Amino acid sequence: MKKNILITGCSSGIGYYCAHALQNAGFKVIASCRTQADANKLSDEGLTCILLDLSDEHSIKTGFAEALTLCDGQLDALFNNGAYGQPGAVEDLPTEILKKQFEVNFFAWHTLTSLAVKHMRTRGHGRIIHNSSVLGLVALPFRGAYNASKFALEGLTDTMRMELKDTNIQISLIEPGPITSRFRANAKDAFIKNIDIQSSPHKQDYLAQLKRLEAETAPQPFTLEPEAVYKKLYHALTATQAKPRYYVTFPTYLMGYLKRILSTRWLDKLLIKNR
Repeated sequence: MKKNILITGCSSGIGYYCAHALQNAGFKVIASCRTQADANKLSDEGLTCILLDLSDEHSIKTGFAEALTLCDGQLDALFNNGAYGQPGAVEDLPTEILKKQFEVNFFAWHTLTSLAVKHMRTRGHGRIIHNSSVLGLVALPFRGAYNASKFALEGLTDTMRMELKDTNIQISLIEPGPITSRFRANAKDAFIKNIDIQSSPHKQDYLAQLKRLEAETAPQPFTLEPEAVYKKLYHALTATQAKPRYYVTFPTYLMGYLKRILSTRWLDKLLIKNR
């Protein structure tokens, strides 16, 4: 029987690739995007696409309702993927901007997950997969907003996994390191827009960060293509028993290991050196 899945953040990168790949694998995919232009593009490519703005709770609820209608009230899976990164030192980060980071990366996912769980309980089964990050395992300097949103997501997901143990609803985390996408370009835009770079005591670090974000032709070491995430997503959707966590890319495996064996001080030194 064909499985129905709702995926957020499908305009580019991981969401875009996984939406097409799952459809090719026989899933009924309901892709979602924030803008009409992106939705039209995906529709032209043969995907069923809806508008769903993760910064707007009304849009989240109406988008979820539309997704249910499109799959005849039989949603089997949710892949929470849409997110962005807000660079900047914690001391330079306006609280309102931190709230916006959480609105998209955390609260929107909670709203969608709660709606999905309520629906899946009536059906007796379901899969929920959150696309987290290596920065949900360890923190890096100047990424405090993003780190915090992913740490919060990891904690919420671990809690839900225990709370859902007596149901047939399985919830998993995918934890990628660097993946080819527009993430860095979007982060650079948020950096310039929301952080006062010139007045900050971290100015020199910021200029180095901007240079790194602008180096689109020189990706970070160990960067993989979105297919690497898709392979883990497919397992989480189809395995009899999905794993609680799926590491993707060498940095995630390495950081998961080092976090277990190093003291906090030694891990801090390593992360600062390789930021």
